[in-house]
Amino acid sequence: MSSIKPVDANYRYIAVANELNVRIGLRQQLLALYTTLVLGLLAALVALRPDAGGPRVPVEWLALGFPVASLCLVMLNYKTERSLTHLRRFLAELERLGNEPQELPGYNADPAWAAGTNDARRLHDYSAALLVAAAHAVALGALWRIYPGETGWLAPAPWICGLSGLAAVVALLWLARWRFRPVGRKTAAA
Repeated sequence: MSSIKPVDANYRYIAVANELNVRIGLRQQLLALYTTLVLGLLAALVALRPDAGGPRVPVEWLALGFPVASLCLVMLNYKTERSLTHLRRFLAELERLGNEPQELPGYNADPAWAAGTNDARRLHDYSAALLVAAAHAVALGALWRIYPGETGWLAPAPWICGLSGLAAVVALLWLARWRFRPVGRKTAAA
């Protein structure tokens, strides 16, 4: 007989709920990190303008920072969404334990509650997509206004910046596809 006692489901639920809250907080911080990176890139574009008297800089390389920042935001949001889904699935299983007649409501196990949570979390996706669209639009405007000689219609940097911004917006809006949705209880035959 083992002297190790199993961890009670309540403690497991509390631990996972705390982890879920931490990850939601980190997801919100991603927007602040992205905003900081974009503002830094815009400041560099303005500071290194040709009429500032400094040497000519390869603005094309600086312009590629916007797609890199947006791609990182998309990947980190995707990673966070997958982690949140995994944690909520575990919480839903714990909510179903000993609740067969469904006497107690389950925030993660009940589709009505989960749908409301998903709708509210969708606002984060809209905010991130709007932030990316605005950042790329401002970047393109700055490139064409400050560096008209280096960033004409045939230059690759504005096209990469614009198309990657569009792709990032679409990817952020598609994140809802991986959102947690409660499923029915597994049966012994399954």
